[in-house]
Amino acid sequence: MKFHTGIHHHPIRIYYEDTDAGGVVYHANYLRFAERARTEALRDLGVAHAEMVSQHGVMFMVRRIKLDYLEPARLDDSLIVTTRPLAIGAASAELRQQFVRAEAPGRVLASVDIQLACVRIADQRAARMPPRWRDALRRLVDEHESAPSGAQ
Repeated sequence: MKFHTGIHHHPIRIYYEDTDAGGVVYHANYLRFAERARTEALRDLGVAHAEMVSQHGVMFMVRRIKLDYLEPARLDDSLIVTTRPLAIGAASAELRQQFVRAEAPGRVLASVDIQLACVRIADQRAARMPPRWRDALRRLVDEHESAPSGAQ
């Protein structure tokens, strides 16, 4: 299942190339994994990022990111990256992404709060998000807010 109560779930496996000398996931790799999960969430919503670029000449750029490391992920771990929008504006989106163990989904290893800005490719100036993308993300916010408390 990719979406549940407004939250996208993206599985990842930790490989040797993802770890440092101690067998722990290298800190910057969480950003790579989060990027992939955001890309897949958009694709699964039917609003691929590449399509936004090619059809509208705009793209999402990271404006701000906060990453909290709570517990290490290690070689061969199976993780789920959850992605859910927190707020959707005319030209921006705030998301929360969490890394959880596949076998213990309530156990958060790392948490990412990210603000994305929609910008024109030509000059990197702020631009309104195309309606299809904004509406798709807003539907997830609404679905999450209307979910029963504790539903994940």
